Formats: sequence, structure tokens, C-alpha cells
Amino acid sequence: MKLIFLIAPDFSPERFAGWHMLNTTLQRRSGIQLHLVTPVSAHEQAQFLVNGHADIVYANPFDAADMIRTHGYIPFARPAQHYDEMVIATGSASGLSNVEDLKPGCRIALTENKDVKLIGLRLLEPADLNAELIEWVPVDSYQAAARKLLKGEVEAAFFLADAFSSLSRMTRSQLRVLVESAIHDISHVLLAHPSMLKDLPSMEKAFFGIGQEASDKDLLEALGLSNGFEPMTQEQAEFMIDLMDTLLD
Repeated sequence: MKLIFLIAPDFSPERFAGWHMLNTTLQRRSGIQLHLVTPVSAHEQAQFLVNGHADIVYANPFDAADMIRTHGYIPFARPAQHYDEMVIATGSASGLSNVEDLKPGCRIALTENKDVKLIGLRLLEPADLNAELIEWVPVDSYQAAARKLLKGEVEAAFFLADAFSSLSRMTRSQLRVLVESAIHDISHVLLAHPSMLKDLPSMEKAFFGIGQEASDKDLLEALGLSNGFEPMTQEQAEFMIDLMDTLLD
């Protein structure tokens, strides 16, 4: 039997090879066949989950909360010492230097990542801005958000911090960070569908072993997860979900 391994569609294109390397390594070490699925958008991910279940999901924290509480997925791991921080950036030619310079009616580019929007709205509180006072400009990717900034089509954009740091050096040289979060309690989560629990111990052993062999260094660098993966309990996941609920209030 082949298990479906679905990856949240918010990683940088340069990480694509890393996920395939991980998939191959996990298969070899667990003895379990995995089919890697990489949706190109949150909409495509949602459609995939509606049309059939994924056995293992690397989910962003917002989606993980729904999958755990609504669909019974079981959290079992997360990236070690790697948190989901976000950046609000502007074009270096915009004249803006901090979030307080953003005014009602400003245009902000953002992807479908709900957790990034959630944290970003908290970071905008010093500017007395809420969701209704912003003209949101939807984009399909963080690269597209950067292009909007460079063209002056928006005043600011929301980025997952990892995605921002993965932009080319030339692109980043033309952008300015207005603020970056430092929450340290929110991260992507590895989830298991209840139907594959008999295979979970083998998968856990394979995931937690990543980084123990010399050859794993290149794999972890390709993923951008230098410390590999660590266990995550149901209690830890519930704490993270409660924290996100607090951010929503």
C-alpha cells in the first residue's frame, strides 16, 4: 500500500527538490511507499483533501488546527527549533520606514496563508489598522507579492519569514522590512490520518532519524530545516491552537 504525503503549498520553489529528497529518504528508511503531493495553492490543497484523504500532511498551523479538531488528524512531529514567523515588507523606494506609516486604505499583498494574515494583522495594531481598513491584493505566491512591491502596486506585503529570506538577494535589496514577528510558539505540523496509525511508528522513526547520518546534511539544507524534526504531542498542538485562537480574538 502506498501512503499519500501532502506538503502545504507555502514553501519556496527552491525547496521543491528538498521535499522530494525527503520523500525518497523516508521511503528507504521506513520501508513504506510514499506518494508525494505538492499542491500549488491553498485551494488545490483543500480540493485534494475533500476528494480523498492524505495519510501524512505537512500543514501550516492554521490548517493544522482545523484538521486536528474537525477531521481527527493526529499531530506527531514538527520542525525542530523552526517557527513560523512572518514579515511585513515594503519597497525600498516607498518612503515607508515602519508599520505606523501605513494608513487606512493602504494596499497590502498577501497569499492564501491564513496564519500569516492572522499574525500580520496583530503586527499592524500600532498603525490602528484592521482588516476592514486595508485594500487586500491577493497573490498566488510570495514571489508575486515581491513583484507587486517592486512595481509600486502595493504599499506593503505579508511574507512567511522563510519565504522572504529565500527571495533572491537582488530582490531583497530592493525591499525593506517594516516588522518581523517573534512569537516562537507557532510552527508547521506533521499530521497523521487515523487510518494509518499502524504505520505511524515506522514513519516516526524515519522522520526523527533524519539528521543522524552524514548524508542527511544536504537534505536538511535543501529543506531549509537545519535541525530536522522533533516529536509533537497532542497537548503541544492544542497549546499552539489555543494561542492562535487568542490571536483571532
